[in-house]
Amino acid sequence: MKIGLITIFLFLSLPNLLFAQSEWPIFRGNRELTASLPTDLPAKLDLLASFQTDDEVKASPVVKNGIVYCGSTDGYFYAFNLNGELKWKYKTENGIEAPAVLLDGKVVFGCLDGEFICLNENDGSLIWKYKTENQITGSANWKNVGGKIVLAVGSYDYFLHGVNLSDGVGLWKYESNNFINGAPALSKDAVVFGGCDGFLHIVSLKTGEAVRTIELSTYVASSPAIVGNIAYVGDYDGRFFAVDLEAGKVMWTYDNPDKDLPFIASPAISGDLIVLGNEDRQLYAISRKDGKLVWSKRLSNRIDSSSVIAGKSVFTATMDGMLYRHDLATGEQLWTYDIGSQIAGSPAICDGKLVVGANDGRIYIFGKD
Repeated sequence: MKIGLITIFLFLSLPNLLFAQSEWPIFRGNRELTASLPTDLPAKLDLLASFQTDDEVKASPVVKNGIVYCGSTDGYFYAFNLNGELKWKYKTENGIEAPAVLLDGKVVFGCLDGEFICLNENDGSLIWKYKTENQITGSANWKNVGGKIVLAVGSYDYFLHGVNLSDGVGLWKYESNNFINGAPALSKDAVVFGGCDGFLHIVSLKTGEAVRTIELSTYVASSPAIVGNIAYVGDYDGRFFAVDLEAGKVMWTYDNPDKDLPFIASPAISGDLIVLGNEDRQLYAISRKDGKLVWSKRLSNRIDSSSVIAGKSVFTATMDGMLYRHDLATGEQLWTYDIGSQIAGSPAICDGKLVVGANDGRIYIFGKD
C-alpha cells in the first residue's frame, strides 16, 4: 500500500520536476515569481559559452528546450542555443529591457517604446503587436481564463493591460496612479503588482477590475512573489512586507533601522526563507513566518538583480559585475565569478546551467565543463 502511494506521489510530482529542470519560461521561473528550483547546480561552475549583442543587456533571459531568449538595448530580440550560437533575431523599433514570456509556441515581450510584441518561438516571425502609451520594463504574466489565455503586462502609461494571446487584441485596461515598473505575479484568477503609486494592486484577469488595493505608502519598483495567499514585496524606502491578500492587510514588515535604501530586486523564496538584495549592498535572508532576519551578507556593490535559488544554493549578481553563490541556510559564500560589467537583469536556471546578461552586451552561460 505504501509503495503504491509513493508511486502515485512520484507520478504526480514528475511534471513539476521536469518543468523545473528543463524550462525557465518566464521571469523568476514561474508565474508566482518565487525564483526557486528544488535541484542544485553542480558544485563547480565554469563559463561554458556566451553570446554578444551590440548594447547593454538589462533584460532577464528565459530558456526552453536548450534555447535562450533575451532582448538587448540594441533593439534586437535574440534566440540562441546554450553554445552561444544564434538561432534567429528580430529587430524592434527601440531598446528592450523587459523579460520575455514563452507560451504556446510564442515569445511575448515589451519594448521601451511601449510596444508589446508576440513572435513565433521557432523562427522569430512576427505574430502580432499591441501598443501601450509608454515604456514597458517588466515581464508579462498569464492565465487561461474561460478558454482564453489572458496576458497581463504593466506599462509606464500607468495601465495594466489585459491582452488576448491568440490575436493580440486588448481585452481590458486597469489604471493605477503612477508608473508600473515590475512584473505582476499570479494569485488564483488575479494578478498582483506593486505600483509607483505606493499601492499593491490585485486585479481580476477576467474583468480587469480591482479585487483589492492595499496601501504600502511609497514606490514599489520590484515585483512581488506569491506563496498561498501571501504576497512578499519590498519598497523604495527599504522596507519589506508580507501582505495577506485575502484579508487585505500587512502581516509583518522587515525594516533595517540602519539602512533606508531601495529594494529594486525582487525576492526569491524557498521553504521558510526569503532571499533578496538591496541597494545597501546587503543580501538578506528573512524568515517567511515572522519577518525576522536569519542572516545577511555584505556584497561588493549594489544589488539590483534579483537572486535565484537552486536547491541549497542562492545565486546573486551585483552592479560591479560579480556573481555570488551562497549557502541558502547559512549565508556562507561558496563561489564568485567576476564578469566585470554591471549586472541589472536576473539569472535564469535551466538544465544545470545559469544564464545571465550584463551591461557589456554579453549573455553568459555557466555550468559544469
